[in-house]
Amino acid sequence: MENIESEVRVHLGPFFTGRALDAITPEDVIDLVITLEEKGLAPKTIRNIVATLSALFNFAVAPRRRWATSNPCVGVDLPAVPASGEIRFLTLDDVDALVEHARPGEFQALDRAIFLTAAMTGLRKGELLALRWRDVDWPSARVRVRQNYVRGEFGTPKSKRSTRSIPMADEVAGELDRLYQQSRWQGDGDLVFAHPATGGPLPKANVTRRMRAALKAAKLDSSHRFHDLRHTFGTRMAAGGVPMRTLQEWMGHRDLATTQIYADYAPSAHEAEMVAGAFARDRGPVRGPILREPQMTSDDATDAVEPSGT
Repeated sequence: MENIESEVRVHLGPFFTGRALDAITPEDVIDLVITLEEKGLAPKTIRNIVATLSALFNFAVAPRRRWATSNPCVGVDLPAVPASGEIRFLTLDDVDALVEHARPGEFQALDRAIFLTAAMTGLRKGELLALRWRDVDWPSARVRVRQNYVRGEFGTPKSKRSTRSIPMADEVAGELDRLYQQSRWQGDGDLVFAHPATGGPLPKANVTRRMRAALKAAKLDSSHRFHDLRHTFGTRMAAGGVPMRTLQEWMGHRDLATTQIYADYAPSAHEAEMVAGAFARDRGPVRGPILREPQMTSDDATDAVEPSGT
């Protein structure tokens, strides 16, 4: 009962304040879900909040009350609850399809560029929305992270390690150049992903909403979060053999243990070849000193640490 009271007071009441029950639509519930995601709430927490809202509507639509004619929560896609420690990412084909299915209109060029840049640099959404043209180092082929956009304000990244630079692939450079040529906002201090009309930062919830529309148009899993594009970068770089220390720097992780999770999700295909080669039967007998069972070192013990804060 305390949880329900808290959900109504903290989340549902402020979001729907001033709205009549019968005026709330499924689109409003989708906006609520996106807003809760932007606040950093876990999928399970979001599902609980929407379940509370749904229960309230079931109470309101009862024949003897009829405070509302329908339950707008019915059929709304909710964020999937991953298994403990699980991360989600897109395949290369998925990323291509997402970019190609960016919704036509004034935001299409922005969406194409931000989806691709997120997947190929691993920047967080707030870092992307704070990116300025002076941060795109064309001669050095680097993207430099100097600011973050969180809760409607610009600030410095979350940690010293988050201030960093990431290699800019030709594909990203080309997409950003096309965006630059179309943009009204081309000054060094202007935002890369500026709102076409105002030059200000894009509303985070709207970026997520358009991403979901693109996922649906591409017939992909629409429960993917924008943050999964960052996970896509991490898994692809780990699979490509990028050293973990280097990847840690590129992603701005405070702890190496957080970065290490990507190696577990996308191991390089060459690793299996290395093991097979070591056990090849045509190499003849292996001669040498008797090997004793190694003792666990402090480095081995780090494998037991559960990473977080990706």
